[in-house]
Amino acid sequence: MPATPHVEKHFTASESVRDVVIGMADGLTVPFALAAGLSAAVSNTDVIVTAGLAEVVAGAIAMGLGGYLAARTDAEHYAAEEQREHHEIDHLREREIDEVEQIFREYGLEGDALKSVVGAVASNRQRWVDFMMRFELGLEHPDPKRAPISAATIGGSYVVGGLIPLVPYMFTQNIGTALQISVAATGVALLCFGAVKGHFTGVNKIKSALQTLLVGGLAAGAAYWLAHLFG
Repeated sequence: MPATPHVEKHFTASESVRDVVIGMADGLTVPFALAAGLSAAVSNTDVIVTAGLAEVVAGAIAMGLGGYLAARTDAEHYAAEEQREHHEIDHLREREIDEVEQIFREYGLEGDALKSVVGAVASNRQRWVDFMMRFELGLEHPDPKRAPISAATIGGSYVVGGLIPLVPYMFTQNIGTALQISVAATGVALLCFGAVKGHFTGVNKIKSALQTLLVGGLAAGAAYWLAHLFG
């Protein structure tokens, strides 16, 4: 009887998924908190819509720029460390070989097996550098096109998330009604987003959904309470 092949299911959240999570999380929370806070302080939904849209645009630009700069910084950091490893291989070769040996000793290699593996790694300069970058420094080679993609993904996700709590204020002049619809719509969106985030990050979906809803609800509640207090 043939053995059933063992299939391991692992998921590592990609950088794009991470960017969507960052953009959507802030996009749902910040404009929602702003709209809820203004609902306690103003009497016209037009003010809330105008302020909310301005915040969404400004937030998307700021978040996108932050993602762009973070990706550029990662790439520049990797390049600087890679150059340093090349220099150390040229001028501190024996020390670098000792570092490779130490890494493999941590995996249980000794004796001839250790010497053979270390020799194989050190026989190719670029392979040696790549090995040190990954196993000594814990750095992965960044995608050179990552920065603009990250900026667009984070900014776009922020806009999508930010419009959800604002749409109810665009279709009714009654602030109370708009606030109730916004709370319900954003609550559902936070639950769905939290569940999807849990799926992609390997966290329990229900737990992730409730945590996301709690964070968004606390932010909006605090903003509403402060606006009501000082208004």
